[in-house]
Amino acid sequence: MAEATPVVGIIMGSESDMPAMEPCMAQLDAMGVPYEVKVASAHRKPAVVHEWAETAADRGIKVIVAAAGKAAHLGGVVAAFTPLPVIAVPMKTSDLGGLDSLLSMVQMPSGVPVACVAINGAKNAAILAVQMMGTNDPAMLQKVADLKAEMAS
Repeated sequence: MAEATPVVGIIMGSESDMPAMEPCMAQLDAMGVPYEVKVASAHRKPAVVHEWAETAADRGIKVIVAAAGKAAHLGGVVAAFTPLPVIAVPMKTSDLGGLDSLLSMVQMPSGVPVACVAINGAKNAAILAVQMMGTNDPAMLQKVADLKAEMAS
């Protein structure tokens, strides 16, 4: 059986972000939402980030989750190259505990919006991505409704 086409794109600036992003992937797995994962730095591999973001919609991606720390430009750079919604996940850092990442992500220039979850808020990023897709996909909306019902019981 062929795997489902990914509808969420997850990108992170470094392999070291992977453990903090595992809750995002686990939540998407639990909800049965297919995703793809890319590791590419906005500063070290800008051409790779550009190409990945620019072609995301063509690959069937509906929402992008971008995780980065410190300067945390990845979400904004991705948002510059795609019409898709981008959710940024600020990574906790040793320098300022992730506040640097958070402030970087919420101070986007006009015309380049990026949604932002809490520091290391990978699980919420997954849920928000499914909620966004649920605005015009009843199956995705039901996944969120089921999750909320499960949390309430």
